[in-house]
Amino acid sequence: MAEDAWNSRDPERVALAYTEDSRWRNRAEFFSGRAAIVEFLRRKWARELDYRLIKELWAFHQNRIAVRFQYEFHDGSGNWFRAYGNEQWEFDENGLMRRREASINDVPIREADRKFRWPLGKRPTDHPGLTELGL
Repeated sequence: MAEDAWNSRDPERVALAYTEDSRWRNRAEFFSGRAAIVEFLRRKWARELDYRLIKELWAFHQNRIAVRFQYEFHDGSGNWFRAYGNEQWEFDENGLMRRREASINDVPIREADRKFRWPLGKRPTDHPGLTELGL
């Protein structure tokens, strides 16, 4: 569900999965609250064009989950990138995410080396995940 929401590139939809006072670390940015999440995501998807994401559960314990993810995008100059990352999530008693910490590294790729080529939006159910792609 998280992957599908992020692939929608709809900041308001994504933000609903987080508590009103959710705390985030994304790369070198630190902020909290749904309004800040929406603003962050608007900026993100304005510069990360044709964004496509795959998430994979890494570990979980009680109300904490770790996921690994990769996404592909291009910038305004047509340069393509694959972003590699890990997230740590902590949930409240209602199932909303109250804390998200993401570490992400971008690697330039050639357009020909892209692996995430489905139409914008939800990843098709028959598209392989990260493990199946050998990533």
